[in-house]
Amino acid sequence: MSHSEKSETTTHFGYQQVPVEEKEKRVAGVFHSVAAKYDLMNDLMSFGIHRLWKFFTVQLAGVRRGQRVLDLAGGTGDLAARFSALVGPEGEVVLADINESMLRVGRDNLTNKGVVGNLEYVQANAECLPFPGNHFDCITIAFGLRNVTDKDAALRSMYRVLKPGGRLLVLEFSKPTVPGLNKLYDAYSFTLLPLMGKLVTNDADSYRYLAESIRMHPDQETLRGMMEEAGFERCDYHNLTGGIVAVHRGFKL
Repeated sequence: MSHSEKSETTTHFGYQQVPVEEKEKRVAGVFHSVAAKYDLMNDLMSFGIHRLWKFFTVQLAGVRRGQRVLDLAGGTGDLAARFSALVGPEGEVVLADINESMLRVGRDNLTNKGVVGNLEYVQANAECLPFPGNHFDCITIAFGLRNVTDKDAALRSMYRVLKPGGRLLVLEFSKPTVPGLNKLYDAYSFTLLPLMGKLVTNDADSYRYLAESIRMHPDQETLRGMMEEAGFERCDYHNLTGGIVAVHRGFKL
């Protein structure tokens, strides 16, 4: 078993084992289903705190004017909008997502907000990014890495397209570190999340998958090790909200 938690032919989709080639299709189905209500559900599921997590990630990224940023699994464009303002007209932000529905929602969101000019939209698979090497100053992936089939390949691909001196930030659900938080969190994830999904998007299964996919994602130290293995240096992480979420950062030196 590699870090990607898969044998040659199967991988996990939530708690289910599925053929490797099927996972991408299934994840796509989840996000096609939830795309239209994605922001609303994020606000409900996290009580709005996801906005603070993303704000912290942007601060940690240290992006400056004129830089080139890739927001992977950029979905509805929360991070891309902030980066667009930070890099200014001489900079460039690429919002990439493997899912066409999410990309469309992201583009509509940002266009409606008047965020245009230095933004580009690309449908891309994180495991084999369609960009030249040494291209970006910063890459972010928020709540996307756990849906990638081969996480090691994705991290290597991100490393390749970063410039020397560039950095990667991974914002992702992680393992709670506060005593007693696990039980509460489990009850919330496996009872309330699917119920909210049912009420708001008429889709409990997708939100059950999201809860399961969080449990299958590597913990803080494992992910740091995977980043180091992919070539990243000076890797660290910050636990947010008791470790329910962590921001990992690594540099290409």
